[in-house]
Amino acid sequence: MDAATPLTHESLALPGIRHGFFTRAGGVSTGLYASLNCGIGSKDQRSAVMENRARVCAALGVAADRLATPYQVHGTEAVIVEAAWQPGKGPKADALATNRPGVALGVGTADCGPILLADASAGVIGAAHAGWRGAIDGIAEAAIAAMVTLGARRERIVAVLGPSISQKNYEVGPELVARFTADNAENARYFVPSRRPGHSLFDLPAYTVDRLAAAGVTAVAMDLCTYAEPARFYSYRRATHLGEPDYGRLLSAIVLHD
Repeated sequence: MDAATPLTHESLALPGIRHGFFTRAGGVSTGLYASLNCGIGSKDQRSAVMENRARVCAALGVAADRLATPYQVHGTEAVIVEAAWQPGKGPKADALATNRPGVALGVGTADCGPILLADASAGVIGAAHAGWRGAIDGIAEAAIAAMVTLGARRERIVAVLGPSISQKNYEVGPELVARFTADNAENARYFVPSRRPGHSLFDLPAYTVDRLAAAGVTAVAMDLCTYAEPARFYSYRRATHLGEPDYGRLLSAIVLHD
């Protein structure tokens, strides 16, 4: 069987912790979903998605039934996880935190930002899904706060933003610029004019990392664009531009080991 080999970041190479930002390689899905589509909400064959998720778990060194992924709604709810639930039965949330060894926390993305967090000293980990709505409304801060309730300390938390859409491929309309600058005038620095009149290119990764840093944690980004690498990553925006009827979802996950 082909292995699902994730991307990792040295900042999360911590004692007792495994993590991975999985690409679309190493799975069994075909067609639009080739090959490691882990999206329960996609129209892919469920059996293929379950096998793909099992391969992710194998790469992380946990059983297939120990992966907890939420029902993502682009909100700011962060959930404390004590045990994994059945696939597709998770709470409506966009961030998870746990101090339970052997429970993998995962989030699905296809342009939005996957954030994996850890305080290795406290034995607390977190995962968050940050699109523009979640980012401006405070999903990063919610994830950190949930970890703190479990004993993490902000100054010890390391957060890594995985592959997400880059500024040069993320054109937005004037209403989005207005929303961000109304929240904070300094947010104008995350936008540059695009070729289309009245539109801008938005640097969501930089905004997300800056929000994490402002919340008191060490934050870095992997600087990989989901839109720009079709052989490596799924992308909602790319699929939309190509007129494709659906798209796969990448999975990013983290787990504590005894």
